[in-house]
Amino acid sequence: MSSMIQARPRAVSTSPAERRTKLADLRFGTAFTEHMVSMRWSVRDGWHDGELVPYGNVTLPPTAVGLHYGQIVFEGLKAFRLEDGRVASFRAAQHARRFAASARRLMMPEMPEELFVAAIRDLVRQDQDWLGDDPGISLYLRPILFATEETLALRPATEYRFLLTAFITEGYFGRSLEPVTVWLCEDYVRAAPGGTGAAKCAGNYAAGLIAQEQAAANGCDQVVWLDAATRTLVEEMGGMNLWFVVRDGDSHRLLTPPLTGSILPGVTRDALLTVAPRLGLPVTEAPVSVEQWRTGCLSGEITEVFACGTAARVSPVAEVRGADGSWSCGTGDRPVTARLSRHLFGIQRGVIPDEDGWLDVIS
Repeated sequence: MSSMIQARPRAVSTSPAERRTKLADLRFGTAFTEHMVSMRWSVRDGWHDGELVPYGNVTLPPTAVGLHYGQIVFEGLKAFRLEDGRVASFRAAQHARRFAASARRLMMPEMPEELFVAAIRDLVRQDQDWLGDDPGISLYLRPILFATEETLALRPATEYRFLLTAFITEGYFGRSLEPVTVWLCEDYVRAAPGGTGAAKCAGNYAAGLIAQEQAAANGCDQVVWLDAATRTLVEEMGGMNLWFVVRDGDSHRLLTPPLTGSILPGVTRDALLTVAPRLGLPVTEAPVSVEQWRTGCLSGEITEVFACGTAARVSPVAEVRGADGSWSCGTGDRPVTARLSRHLFGIQRGVIPDEDGWLDVIS
């Protein structure tokens, strides 16, 4: 146990019957485990009052800064049951660094990497029994930091609360590589240069709900965000990064939009940038226009399209719809997407050697 995170003696456990009931409904974000980590920060005391406690409600003053001015950032990462029975989180240190960067952008305290990782380790160790032997199940971890100071002064708060909760899940779109249909959003934008697009802050997701509703109204699973200035360049899909498989003679290469400050720097994206070249798939980071996407698919130059993220891992895109029509992405055979998905999952499950030290084995 980290010296800053103390366990209360009243730890709780869910009965086998209650656990079976929760695990019978694995819709994303519903099957929460029994415990959470709580910590506070203040200008006077820094990080303090770290506790591993039973999962439960929290209280806030009605004038807490986070409720009014949106000083809220969060993360999302996973822990897996390895093939040898141990449990490990995936790329916790990288998520810690992104969490700190998001906090820095919103003028919030940066949690030290070692403290973030300690919180992950403590909660996973406590609630690891939720992870059975089913390889399709993972433990999704949700750290969040929000301003709690009781004031309506428009300035950075002086007091904050950190919480870490967990839930059992399959993938965001289920456990299989079912392809999704996406909607090109031209009415709204997710982020603009100089904004908060590169930060994982709550407001970005609230602002995207209306576009997701528009996508659903057009029979689509997800929205594709375009650049704010011209609405012609592809940025990302929902909360995931987009990738294009491009035919290059008898082989293939990968193409993905670059990080411009308005795109979230995905941890899974970063992992694919590392492993894809090892699999003989060179990667180019370059702008991709909607027209390039459309004509590339129609000509056969673009053979597959997929998105990646912590929740969904690797998700193939089957069809694109927009105000000016629709087109298909490939012929339905997606060998490159499937290969990348298997390889990444193999690392996460300890089946494929972890060359980069991404697994933090906890127990």
